[in-house]
Amino acid sequence: MFAVRRWLPGFVALSAIWGASFALIKVAVDAGVPPVWVALWRCLLGAVTLGAVLVLRGEGIPRDRALWGHSAVVAVLLNTVPFILFPFGETRVSSVLAGVMNATTPLFTLLFAVLTVPEERRPGARRLTGLALGFVGVLTVLGVWHGIGSGEAAGGLACLAAACCYGAGFAYLRRFLSGRPESVTTLSALQVTCATAELAVIAPLAGSAPQWPGGGPAVALLVFGVVGTGLAYLLNLGLVRAAGTAVASAVTYVMPLWSTAIGALFLAEPVGWNALAGGALVIAAVVLTHPRPRAAAGPEEQAPKARQAVG
Repeated sequence: MFAVRRWLPGFVALSAIWGASFALIKVAVDAGVPPVWVALWRCLLGAVTLGAVLVLRGEGIPRDRALWGHSAVVAVLLNTVPFILFPFGETRVSSVLAGVMNATTPLFTLLFAVLTVPEERRPGARRLTGLALGFVGVLTVLGVWHGIGSGEAAGGLACLAAACCYGAGFAYLRRFLSGRPESVTTLSALQVTCATAELAVIAPLAGSAPQWPGGGPAVALLVFGVVGTGLAYLLNLGLVRAAGTAVASAVTYVMPLWSTAIGALFLAEPVGWNALAGGALVIAAVVLTHPRPRAAAGPEEQAPKARQAVG
């Protein structure tokens, strides 16, 4: 019981922070902030936060070109593209639905890991059943019986594509960066910095200029960047080291509960039966595809896995 008390507050806080991120995105896009600028402000504020932490810890910036190259690729898959897709999706769907779609990330991670990581064992009947169940859950959330030509369906598919990017990014991360000696703080800072640079190039080309969205949305973006994209990475690392990767990855199961509750209570978003039913199927699928617990690994082995739940 004492061990649980050590990591439970961090678990609850992390799941709430990442679960609330979809509501913060919704506040920003509803105020007229273009999706690409939501992504840029998020990454810029996150990079500044993580950079400040590196300075406080006395950690230097690596000069390894290969590391920077891999970080730039990971940034595209885990930050630049999905951070645009989620706000774009939320211009058409609720934060509740976006949060449910994000819960499919572990399913895509498994698919890409099986395809690209040599040491990843092939999925057995249990995990294949989970993947099939997750597919049914996604179709239920999208409400495919209404057709897929509507703007809401397009927004849902954009959120699903973002989760797919996360899955590809985590598989790439595992293959090329999981064995690096650098701390997860350093790797996170490099990744978010690369994403900021990429988005700084993309944003002006998108034909939109930054504008003051108002006090409330500006605060939402500030919290989103500093807390949700900066400090949450460190909180996740602490959870991995205190409780292990199995417990830390379970944040994925809880995030949709927070995103649904926050969207319904604070944004007055409707929660349809298909979102609830489909979300339950997706969470059940993630549980089925989750690898069975192994012996606890040391901090050096666990650290590179500390970012495998995102919001």
